[in-house]
Amino acid sequence: MATLLIAAGAFVGYIIAYHTYGKWLSQKIFNVDGDAEVPSKQLRDDVDFVPTKKEVIFGHHFTSIAGTGPIVGPAIAVFWGWLPALVWVLVGSIFIGAVHDFGALIVSLRNRGQTVGEVAGRLIAPRTRILFLLILLLALTVVLAIFGLVIAIIFSLYPETVIPVWITMPIAIVIGLMVYKQNASLLVPSLVALVIVYASVYLGAYYWPVDLSAIFPDLKLTGPFPNVVILWTFVLLAYCAIASILPVWLLLQPRDFINSHQLVLALGLLLIGAIVAGATGQADLVGSAPAIAKNIPADAPPIWPFLFITIACGACSGFHCLVSSGTSSKQVESELDAQYVGYGAMLLEGGLAVIVILACCAGVGMGDFSRVGTGAAYQYEPTIDAASGTQLTGVAAWETRYNASKGWGTFGLKEKIGAFIQGGANFLGAIGIPMKLGISIIAVLVASFAATTLDTATRLQRYVIQELAATIHIKPLTNKYAATGLAVFLGGMVAMLPRDATSGPGSGGLILWPLFGATNQLLAGLAFMVIVFYLRRRNKPIIFALVPMIVMLIMPAWAMLWNMFNSKSGWAYSADDWHLFLFGLIVIALQVWMMIEGLLVWSKSKGHLEQQLPELPRTRPTVAAASSGGSN
Repeated sequence: MATLLIAAGAFVGYIIAYHTYGKWLSQKIFNVDGDAEVPSKQLRDDVDFVPTKKEVIFGHHFTSIAGTGPIVGPAIAVFWGWLPALVWVLVGSIFIGAVHDFGALIVSLRNRGQTVGEVAGRLIAPRTRILFLLILLLALTVVLAIFGLVIAIIFSLYPETVIPVWITMPIAIVIGLMVYKQNASLLVPSLVALVIVYASVYLGAYYWPVDLSAIFPDLKLTGPFPNVVILWTFVLLAYCAIASILPVWLLLQPRDFINSHQLVLALGLLLIGAIVAGATGQADLVGSAPAIAKNIPADAPPIWPFLFITIACGACSGFHCLVSSGTSSKQVESELDAQYVGYGAMLLEGGLAVIVILACCAGVGMGDFSRVGTGAAYQYEPTIDAASGTQLTGVAAWETRYNASKGWGTFGLKEKIGAFIQGGANFLGAIGIPMKLGISIIAVLVASFAATTLDTATRLQRYVIQELAATIHIKPLTNKYAATGLAVFLGGMVAMLPRDATSGPGSGGLILWPLFGATNQLLAGLAFMVIVFYLRRRNKPIIFALVPMIVMLIMPAWAMLWNMFNSKSGWAYSADDWHLFLFGLIVIALQVWMMIEGLLVWSKSKGHLEQQLPELPRTRPTVAAASSGGSN
């Protein structure tokens, strides 16, 4: 019953929050104005700045922010128990994460689509612009290195996902051309594309799983990563380079719109499955996993502050401010759409995180399965309890996945994603979807989320490099092709470095990964600083943003310092982790510096508007007469 109540109650709560707190922020705090000129129209170039209907930009925004974060984070946080994870997701997404995303979007909309890093230079102090951009550069480099690796590993572990993920790319281009060149409606073609995608999910599961290690048997294992993963990483980075420079209407908008339908449908099926499983007694949250865990891995970090770092996407994530101010603000066609896009998409991602928590606890407790066989003949067979001779279920099934004796550090990407895929497929099984097809649907869901985040992150990194180059006067890197090349090169270089002497190429993205959680959340705190100064300079209430700002500055700094200096495994005490200690020190120094810059201008900022952007030329070059891909 707890599974049913939480699944239904969370989504009802999100709907209420959107129409109350979200509406208050929109109308009373930010005073959204439908007549205000927005960047997509001010600077329209039909490449990056494209006026787009809110349903389409919602699809882009949601699929971009909801990468593997709201899956991987909750999947490991339930080691501490499902209750703390659930409370942080619900409270965080409504009062912190959605405010952060919405606020960053509004600030960027009113500053010609500039990123929060760019805007910080005028709202706080000129030096904060470079500080912020440097933090963004570091964070996005790690994102590119890791997310390419994540998708490559998913393709390797679940070859049935390859065709469904890649088939959306040519379909999106065709739809983009139809809509932009022929002024066709986007909705009907995208629904047809959705049918094709789900047909490809079935084909991938039962007939054509694409396993490169079987196609190219000479691809041997090198260290912990197979060469097939390295190959997929290169292919994905090459795709991202192309996607980053194409007009948004040609690939990004239609692809994300298609994916949003696919992802929302999958989430709907998961929600229905969770409700049915809870109502029929198949899923038992309380009987499957501890509400507050007592048997925690010995090497696990303390729940305070690491719960707030482990679960980022789904509650609050600094990466989201980059999407809000990097791509979404350049496509929103009216300020009236900002609540729907910025606040609403974050609540839906919170809903995803709730489903992940339920799947990794109640769903996993419904029964454990193991993959048997290769090629199209593979099947999933129940894991049998040696003592009883029956399928492993309940606490026994959950503890098989979450074995505290194996240690926190051994619960890797495969185990995190596998827990959600297994539990989610069990929910789908409650509504009659076969296990093999259910696992394929959930695996494609995970891969699609990661893929949309990866190419959006590449585009964002291109913007950051261009802004940074303009600031420090490196003219060649203000070119979008050069900036994209550098973005992909940095991500690929980090990804391909060996992690250590015993690891092969392809593990390098993990070198800086321990830094990402705290750095990402620190970014949220700094974005809140920008929002607070924006409101303070306009004599607006700030307490609703000031409290989250303090939380998101303290928690990641606390986590970073714990990692650096704890007596058992701190980076300062390990000769192998000197690079983590050094980068951690740099990140903390940048944070402190930016906070000092803010304190220096705090007393003088109230009621004093920042320096305004120069006026745009009265006559601007016209764009093609054909209407935008997203505006139909």
